[in-house]
Amino acid sequence: MNQKVKNLIQKLGEAIHESVSESENIAGVVKNIREQGFDVLLMLEATIGLNEVEDDTPETDSADASAEGPFTHNDLSFLKSLRISLPDAEPEGGPGTRKALPPGRPDGGARGDGA
Repeated sequence: MNQKVKNLIQKLGEAIHESVSESENIAGVVKNIREQGFDVLLMLEATIGLNEVEDDTPETDSADASAEGPFTHNDLSFLKSLRISLPDAEPEGGPGTRKALPPGRPDGGARGDGA
């Protein structure tokens, strides 16, 4: 990461701190808590994540074209890592790889009560 980006991240942190410290809403709530007999120590942690944006090239556009709706290729990869698939998505083995379960229990097993 270059120095310019590091400086911008530092400025972002300072802007967040300034916004919180100058907030009349926060100051009012802190004042109300102090009036109840408590001292307030407010500690906030901000995590700033950066993803480098790649240039829009025809290759990137074609990869995103497979993503339906508001999902990008990265969104779909993340969902897949969580084992979440979209309703329209085919199973990994392609069409016809899902097996229909016989009527009865949702898991297709026998009831076990003799019926």
